[in-house]
Amino acid sequence: MKVGDVKVCILRMEGTNCEQETLDAFSRLGADAQFVHLKQLEGKDVAAGEKKKLEDYHILLFPGGFSAGDYIRAGAIFAARVKASIGKDLARFIEDGRAVGGFCNGFQIMVELGILPALDGTMSEQPQAVLHANDSGRFECRPTLLKHTGTCPWTSRLKEGEVRLMPSAHAEGNLILSGGDRTCKRLLKEGRVVFRYCDPDGDVDAGYPFNPNGSRYNIAGICNKEGNVFGMMPHPERVFFRHTHPDWYRRRIGPEEGDGRDIFRSILDHITGNF
Repeated sequence: MKVGDVKVCILRMEGTNCEQETLDAFSRLGADAQFVHLKQLEGKDVAAGEKKKLEDYHILLFPGGFSAGDYIRAGAIFAARVKASIGKDLARFIEDGRAVGGFCNGFQIMVELGILPALDGTMSEQPQAVLHANDSGRFECRPTLLKHTGTCPWTSRLKEGEVRLMPSAHAEGNLILSGGDRTCKRLLKEGRVVFRYCDPDGDVDAGYPFNPNGSRYNIAGICNKEGNVFGMMPHPERVFFRHTHPDWYRRRIGPEEGDGRDIFRSILDHITGNF
């Protein structure tokens, strides 16, 4: 399969606001990325655009933002609507080995859906984790350093242990897993903790401000057992280019590629078989 044949569904609804950068990231790499409103997959509202089928896509991406205003809990309403309308289709999509990703609010949605951490199957009936309010009690918008600690199809281009900069912008990013430390250690052992917040030396025990939210074990991104479902709180789409790094003007070094670009390249490599 060629990259141009890969169809990416950027799923949005009222309140998502990072879909353009996410679509641009895939499009700039040659994929056929499309905005799809949830109503188009539900087939309920012709005004939202032509009806779409999830099965027609290779990648499903939940973008960042504040879906439904983040009322109740961050991502809860979007997740409830997805589960009630296309939940079975989504489970089948994942079981077929197709890729599902989410950044920031997208990660929150995936946790609410039960497709992450997915401790006991494809989609848990109830959430097995929550993205709780940041320990600081405020919205944290800052550059964050991430150590790559577990490889999945979304990060195959990254070296184990390398540190990359990807910005965070969230008020609810403190990942609390059911089972507490026991579950955290299980995910670490299984290689499913893909990214951990760290300091410039790669120390994954570094506290605030390197860990912007207080997440235990500095967990910033996780995947399911198979690795095709992946979510993270920071925003790789915001550092697709080097010149959007916060230190670009001061350092004036490095290639055009930003630290987030390889997230998108990795999953496209996986879909096309270009390893």
